[in-house]
Amino acid sequence: MREALIDVTRLLDRTMQGRLPTGVDRVSLEYARHFGERATALVRFAGQWIELSPNDSERTFEALLSPSASFNQLIRRLVARAATQSIGRRFSAPRFLFNTGHSGLEQAQYARRLQHSHLRPIFFVHDLIPITHPEYCRPGECGKHRLRMNTVLEHGHGVIANSVQTLDELVAYGEAVGLPMPPAAVAPLAPARLPAPAASPPLEQPYFVMLGTIEPRKNHWLLLQVWRQLVERLGDAAPRLMVIGQRGWECENVVDLLERCAPLQGFVHERAACSDAELASCLHHAQALLFPSFTEGYGMPLVEALTLGLPVIASELPAFREIAGDIPEYLDPLDGKRWRELIEDYALPDSPLRAAQCQRMNGFAAPTWEAHFEQVEILMGRLRVAAA
Repeated sequence: MREALIDVTRLLDRTMQGRLPTGVDRVSLEYARHFGERATALVRFAGQWIELSPNDSERTFEALLSPSASFNQLIRRLVARAATQSIGRRFSAPRFLFNTGHSGLEQAQYARRLQHSHLRPIFFVHDLIPITHPEYCRPGECGKHRLRMNTVLEHGHGVIANSVQTLDELVAYGEAVGLPMPPAAVAPLAPARLPAPAASPPLEQPYFVMLGTIEPRKNHWLLLQVWRQLVERLGDAAPRLMVIGQRGWECENVVDLLERCAPLQGFVHERAACSDAELASCLHHAQALLFPSFTEGYGMPLVEALTLGLPVIASELPAFREIAGDIPEYLDPLDGKRWRELIEDYALPDSPLRAAQCQRMNGFAAPTWEAHFEQVEILMGRLRVAAA
């Protein structure tokens, strides 16, 4: 029997829908890659917890890491084969359970299942934004996330956080609701494994990139207003903006600007779907990554940009400082005037500010997955000793 289960329910659901992987999904995929030979796949379906055999688990992990046209057919066949053998299973052997995407943690039956098993859950916590900043999330998400974090604190044998900021917020939440903190580790996330960029830039004019799902806390609205001012001031000499990311929730005002604001047409380019190869090229040739979020638990686009040698102009956030120190240009996410000034400066071919950041970037060491899983393995070792 393998020592761990990996809950791949969210990954399978999103991949079968043909959806591109989010930052959360990329983390989950790395856990499948790292633990694939030591773990089996767990799928929650129709009220059942279905564990795939070791061989079928490896086929599932491989399919998730490299999806093909036959992905859905393969997964349906593997899950159906395992379903009859999983009915009524209580998971009585003491094994680790990895849930790396918050998936299902708000459901009462998830907690009940854990209570009646000998599984030792290790939960990955990405952020507490729905609790700390509910105004930027879907209605009702705050209550759901409280239930998720309650499950983490009440039933988790271990917790992995992507940043000290996230862990501090979880500790504060636990203290506020009177729940003890399980053993925890901070394990920063490595950037995506992007291929080499193309030699030619995707746009002829100087351009900037904003990367992430279009949602209120990402602050696309401010940048689009800044870009309108740039176009009105500079005309065709204004730099371009590339908005890379899928449309999320409550972003109607941003969509209105993208679709109906005449001055932005030809200057702002939206790319909802972007392959890794295209993303590498878009980042490599840009003037800077723009990251004006109101709040973040981590900041993967920042890591990806600095890894590629791309300067960053970002909001003054603790998580960003934790990742990048003093390398980026930091400013208030509401200071539109300063955002415009920095963008104009960084668009210049001989920008002194941009050159200075490139110099500071020489000392940047990107997090690695090897270092990440070193922390995870240390936590697992602590939990084995505690259970002995």
